[in-house]
Amino acid sequence: MPNATSEAAQLDDIEVRPIAFSANAPARLEFADVDTWIFDLDNTLYPADSDLWPKIDQRITAFMIHLFGLDGISARALQKYYYRRYGTTLRGLMINHGVDPHAFLEFVHDIDRSALLPNLPLAEAIMALPGRKLILTNGSRAHARLTAEALGLATVFEDIFDIVDAELVPKPERATYEKFFAKHHVDPKTAAMFEDIDRNLCIPHEKGMITVLVVPKPGCDDRREPFEIAASQNLPHVDFVSSDLERFLRDIAAHTIPSAQSAES
Repeated sequence: MPNATSEAAQLDDIEVRPIAFSANAPARLEFADVDTWIFDLDNTLYPADSDLWPKIDQRITAFMIHLFGLDGISARALQKYYYRRYGTTLRGLMINHGVDPHAFLEFVHDIDRSALLPNLPLAEAIMALPGRKLILTNGSRAHARLTAEALGLATVFEDIFDIVDAELVPKPERATYEKFFAKHHVDPKTAAMFEDIDRNLCIPHEKGMITVLVVPKPGCDDRREPFEIAASQNLPHVDFVSSDLERFLRDIAAHTIPSAQSAES
């Protein structure tokens, strides 16, 4: 097993700088041809300060403590190293230790979702978009379904593409997107993707998708890992940055549907 202490040292000296917020509003021409709307789940369809993801994060640490007999600090260091190197902690555990992915997913997603409340305005904003709506997540289908139900979004999405559908290869790997495109017959050039981790938007942007980075509202905690926080004002693979997904989607609908009326006066 890799040494947790030495691997944790590789995470030192990461510069953390605030992300640059885009001043661009959704434009008619940029979204007019979109017929497939793709959403990440965790920290995208619900705010990062909902504290749902930290519950999963803590369960992952607990899984590793039990698996390896490590103390909490060492287990967490190894967890974050695998997450950074492989895209998910699970993939690192599978590659290096042969961990059963289904047992892992069942354990880490066994969380209390009662703090999540139905978000009718967001549901209406998503439904107003013309075309298909899909979830693309590194989590499990069961987790995505239960979370969508808690948010009142269960009937909004046509389908969920989860980590099992991706044959346990996570975003941001190219193969994951190729499998997703093939299964759902997605033309990336007429699709848009909403995601809270910018590296997961690199391949979508390369393929011609419109990419939207969803970030916490000003003043709210940013729960991403330090290396995930954007280190510059210009991210070439990110077309838009939004800290208010619902409003951003309403603005899109107002600009892409002729009969839609803007919610803003």
